[in-house]
Amino acid sequence: MLRLTRRQFIAGSALLGAALATPGAQAQTRPRFLKIDTRTLVVNGKAARVFSLTESGRHSGLKFDPGERFTVALENRLTEPSIIHWHGMTPRPEDDGVYDTGYGAPLAPGETRKYDFPARPGTHWMHSHHGLQEQALLAAPLIVRTAEDLAEDAQEVVVLLHDFTFRDPAEILAGLTGTPASGGGMNHGAMNHGAMSHGTSGGMDLNDVEFDAYLANDRTLDDPEVVPVERNGRVRLRIINGASATAFWIDLGGTLASAIAVDGNPVTPLVGSRFPLAQGQRIDLMLTVPAGGIVPVFARREGDTIRTGLVLAAPGALVPKLPERTPAQEAPVDLSLETQLRAPTPLPARAADMVQEVMLMGSMAPYAWTMDGQTWDTRNRLTVKAGQRVELTFWNHSMMAHPMHLHGHHFQVVGIGDARFSGAIRDTVLVPPMARVTIAFDADNPGRWLYHCHNLYHMAAGMMSEIVYA
Repeated sequence: MLRLTRRQFIAGSALLGAALATPGAQAQTRPRFLKIDTRTLVVNGKAARVFSLTESGRHSGLKFDPGERFTVALENRLTEPSIIHWHGMTPRPEDDGVYDTGYGAPLAPGETRKYDFPARPGTHWMHSHHGLQEQALLAAPLIVRTAEDLAEDAQEVVVLLHDFTFRDPAEILAGLTGTPASGGGMNHGAMNHGAMSHGTSGGMDLNDVEFDAYLANDRTLDDPEVVPVERNGRVRLRIINGASATAFWIDLGGTLASAIAVDGNPVTPLVGSRFPLAQGQRIDLMLTVPAGGIVPVFARREGDTIRTGLVLAAPGALVPKLPERTPAQEAPVDLSLETQLRAPTPLPARAADMVQEVMLMGSMAPYAWTMDGQTWDTRNRLTVKAGQRVELTFWNHSMMAHPMHLHGHHFQVVGIGDARFSGAIRDTVLVPPMARVTIAFDADNPGRWLYHCHNLYHMAAGMMSEIVYA
């Protein structure tokens, strides 16, 4: 697919439609070579050194066709250790891309590690699980297509969202916690443009960190990516919130779209033009770009007037300047979508063998975040048995929202507050302040598995624990 900036589009560069792969026989598994490295990114006119995660040093991330296994050789070309978590995959625990649970160690500089397991279909992503490297953009899309995806008469557009800072992430965490910086992220070698602050909304605390920019596929709205749309104007958007500490509202400028999947799992289609997306979550939207027109795909930061995004443009369309700021402040991301989502294939009906409440606690001052009052070092391990149906109720006793992610499994959202329903299948769910969200999963992947808040700074400050199979 040829992708253009707004300036290139207006200047009259050739518009080449994205040709979808022709549906056919199942793809044959072939080895992939993924490289962790560095690159230079220009943001707001300033250069920054950030990480990269590319297939054979060329394309960001990985895409798999139906029938392919996740057969990947991962090479660390950095001068520091790293490790990549395959967010949304459900491999054996030793292939999960973490080392906190005792499986292996980070990749040393120059080391290559091989992975081979079934690829779970859907819109997923991959990111560092070492220190604060994720904040320095060590993340990329991980897309696994189904035969049905390839048969759709729709153009695929992947959008990866980030919050960006010129500061060393370790300095940001140190400023939040009041402790000396201990490394864990790339030093960008630029001025300090990222003051730390947080806003409030109705008693909620929002946005631990003020970032320098918010990116959609590495670009701001000052010079956004413009995606030429053909294929009858039908587009499947695969949107990934890879931001470290920012939740967004996806706003299509009034264009209606059908939400058809979340976190890589199908949902009963739900029509709308605004969709909430917490850190770590993904959403697939199907829409049509009108002939000669455009559809802006905005990601609006909660509790703020700033936004990022890209533009879908039909042939001959004029792309106007899209301001980064809006007159009105965006509302906090909430569970309005979650209450409506339904899984077309829910978990098989059965009683829970284990029911557990997990208390999410913490505050901005002092900056400390816990699960059941414990940090990672003193964590309460949750012990399950293979074959059990497990229900966890995340009960948020803090004034900040927490997107909770479970490794090695996908779960079903089965309750919000006292209301029970057959909700979406996910791997990350938002738990707003003072709210209760209940999830259910089958313990079918023995090992030790992390579960944690996907706000990177909350996790680093202690909000992480593990599930251990007996």
